[in-house]
Order: sequence, then C-alpha cells, then structure tokens
Amino acid sequence: MSAAAPGTKAGGWREQAPLIFPALMLLAFFVVPFGLMIAVSLFERVAGGFYQPVLTTANYARFLSLFFGKILVFSLGLSALVSALCLIVGAPFTYLLTKLRRRWQVPWLVAMLAVLSLSEVIIGFSWSTLLSRTAGLSNLFVSLGLMDNPDAWTPGFFAVLAGMTYQAFPYAVLVLYPSFSRLDPSLAEAARTLGASPLRAFFTVILPALRMALIATFIIVFVFALGAYLLPQLLGRPEHWTLSVLITDQAIYQSNMPFAAAMAVFLVVTSLSLVLLTTTLGRKGRAA
Repeated sequence: MSAAAPGTKAGGWREQAPLIFPALMLLAFFVVPFGLMIAVSLFERVAGGFYQPVLTTANYARFLSLFFGKILVFSLGLSALVSALCLIVGAPFTYLLTKLRRRWQVPWLVAMLAVLSLSEVIIGFSWSTLLSRTAGLSNLFVSLGLMDNPDAWTPGFFAVLAGMTYQAFPYAVLVLYPSFSRLDPSLAEAARTLGASPLRAFFTVILPALRMALIATFIIVFVFALGAYLLPQLLGRPEHWTLSVLITDQAIYQSNMPFAAAMAVFLVVTSLSLVLLTTTLGRKGRAA
C-alpha cells in the first residue's frame, strides 16, 4: 500500500504536466494584463500627462454617467439584436442545411468559412458600397420601379446592424451545425405522424430540443458583437458607435488611459460573465 501511493502521486503529476504550459500562457497573456488593466482603471489621470498611481473610483463613476450609460445601453442592445437576428435566420438555415446530402453541405460550410476569412475592413467597405447611392441596392430598386430615386442607406443604424449580422452569422451557423447534425430525426417524424406540419414541428419539437444550443449560440454571438470596433465606425454615425470604439477614442485620442481601462474592465467582465453563464447552462442541460 505504501509503495502504491508514491506511484499514484507521480502518475498524478504526469497527468497534470500537460496543463502547465497552457496555464502559464493563460497567466502571462490574460491574468497579468487584466490585472494591470484593473490597476490602471483605479489610477488618476494627470492633466497634460498620462496618469499617476493614485487610487480613485472616479473613472467608474464617470462611466455610469448618463452619456456613457446611453452608449452602454446602445452597445448591449445592438449586440442582443444582432444575436437575435442571427438565431432567427441561422436556426432554420442550419436545420435545412443538415437535411441536405453531405456533398451539398460541404460547399455551404466552405462559404461560411470563407466569410470568416474576410476582415472587418473588407466587410465594412463592401456593405458601404452595397448601401451607397451611386452603386448600391437602391439603384436596383429604381430599375425595378420600386423606388423613384436612388438613396444612400449608409451611414446609419440599419447599415451597422446589417454589417454586424453578416459578420456574425457564420459563427452562429457553425456553432449550431453540430447540434442540428446530431439531432434525432425520429423527433420530427413523430411530430409529423401526430399531424404537425413541418413548420409547427420545427417550432414545437426541434427548437425546444435544442434550446441549450440556441442559448449558447446567442451568448457567443452576443459576446462577439459586443467587441465590434471597425464596422460601427465604417457604417454608422458617432451616435451608432459601440463601447469598443469609445474605449479606443479615450485611450488614443483623448489620452485618458484610466477611463479607457475602466470601460475595458466592464467589457471583459461582461464577456466573462456571459461565457460563465453559457458553461453553467450547458452543465445543467447535460444534467437534465
């Protein structure tokens, strides 16, 4: 018995050894920078300079003011709307995609990955051209007789929403695809046997069976949209800028690093909280 204990202990160390390097990377590239950011957010800005290590909560108090509160509410609402649109379109799209033969699914998945390879700059300028007055969709509607004169739809809220939804949509599809692929086809067949139409079976049987995957996808897209930076600037007006844009503005152009750090801390904490919520819901779903 006494000889087995050291062997077991050594075996435990060998099992944990592969985790040492990822833990060190997490410590070096996340924990330490995040700790420094929290420290800077509590410092005081020096007029005409940078900041000094004087502890204060004024940066967080300013962030909760009416002006920045509106920006915060707008960022959260825009992210939630993008997530909802991605689910409304992505859920039926992914379900129909999994019903195709495998050889027809591959091109669609490759197309999703191709969109992910595009940078925000390319997406932003593409949507800016598509919604412009000179070469945009309004010219097509004029030629079809649906509009009298071409119109510019950018910059504007609709342009920001369309661009961010387009960018986030492939993430929603690729996250939902494994769950829809593993779905038992007998569920839909049983609903059809009981007299339900395909549409009713989808909403009353398929979606409830995948509610945990839908919630997880919503949160993942929400976190992704919350960090949007270039698209709100390229497609929107200043009133359509998100919190990420304001963080950059305060850090670079206003030279107010403590206040920018305070806003960044909130953004990171919100993202981590949503990821933790996703993990918790996933565990409860597996337990159920």
